[in-house]
Amino acid sequence: MKTRITELFGIQHPIIQGGMHFVGFAEMAAAVSNAGGLGIITGLTQKTPQLLANEIRRCREMTDKPFGVNLTFLPTVSSPDYPGYIKAIIDGGVKAVETAGNNPQKWMPLLHEAGIKVIHKCTSVRHSLKAEAIGCDAVSVDGFECGGHPGEDDVPNFILLPRAAEELKIPFVASGGMADGRSLVAALALGAEGMNMGTRFMATKEAPIHDNVKQALVAASELDTRLVMRPLRNTERVLRNAATDALLEKERTLGAAIKFEDIIEQVAGVYPKIMKDGAMDAGVWSCGMVAGLIRDVPTVKELIDRIMAQAEDIIRKRLAGFANA
Repeated sequence: MKTRITELFGIQHPIIQGGMHFVGFAEMAAAVSNAGGLGIITGLTQKTPQLLANEIRRCREMTDKPFGVNLTFLPTVSSPDYPGYIKAIIDGGVKAVETAGNNPQKWMPLLHEAGIKVIHKCTSVRHSLKAEAIGCDAVSVDGFECGGHPGEDDVPNFILLPRAAEELKIPFVASGGMADGRSLVAALALGAEGMNMGTRFMATKEAPIHDNVKQALVAASELDTRLVMRPLRNTERVLRNAATDALLEKERTLGAAIKFEDIIEQVAGVYPKIMKDGAMDAGVWSCGMVAGLIRDVPTVKELIDRIMAQAEDIIRKRLAGFANA
C-alpha cells in the first residue's frame, strides 16, 4: 500500500509505532521496521545522549530498514540535554524523528539540515496547523481515545481526523484507537495517510516488557481506562488499577487544591517497576481504549501482515461491493 506517509519515510506499510516510555527500545523498533512499518526508539527512556547513541547502534544491528526516534520536549525545570540527544540522532544516521510535547520549532533547522523528516504528535487541529507552519513534514493526529496524553479538547477521531484533513496540506496519520485493518481503512477514509499504534504494539511477542503487562491488555475491555490529572490540565489516559483508583480518590478529595506533589507516588518513576518487573499496581501507566480490541499477543510481523491483509480485503471486497452495487 502506497501513501504519502510510506513515500515520506521510505516504508512498505503506512503503520508507525509511536514512542512509548520503557517500551520503545531497539527490539521493539527493529521488529516494526523489519515488518514493513516505521519503528520508533523512545529517546528519553535512555537517560543520557550516549545511552541513546548506544540504543540507535543496537537497532541498526537488528534492522537495515528505516526507523526513527521519539523526542518529547518536556516543560521541566531541569531540561534534558536536548542538544546532546539531537546530536546522537544525527550522528546515528536516523532519518525520522517523532516529536511530542512542547513546540519543536527551535530544533527544526538542525533536524532538517541533517535530512531528517519530522512528524509531530498533536491532539488538535490548531496544534496540527502550527506544526505544519513551523515546517514539520507530517503530523500524528491523536484523538481522545488515545493512551497517554489526549489533550484537553476531548475530540474523538471520527471528528478530529476529517477536520485535520480539511485544514492540513502535509500528510498525517491517525493515532488513538488504532488496532487492525478496520482501523487503517477507517483512518484512510477519514483523510489520514496511515496510522500510529502504541498500545497495540505493546501486546506483541517482541515488545520488551513484562508478560503481566501484555496479559493485562488482553484481559482489558474498552471500559477499563481512566483519565487522570484532569484538574492539573495534564490529562493522561491510563489502565485502571489500584494506583489509578488511589490517584482519582486524591483528586476527588483535594479538588481544585490538588498539586502534582500530592500524586507523585502514583506517577513518578513507576514505569521500570511496571514494564520491567510486572508490578501492575506500582503506579499509573498509559493505555488506550483500544485495549478493548486486543485479543492476543502475536509477533509484530504477524500483527502487521494481518492488518494489511484485512485492510486490503475490506477495500477490495466489502467496500468495492458497496460501490459496484
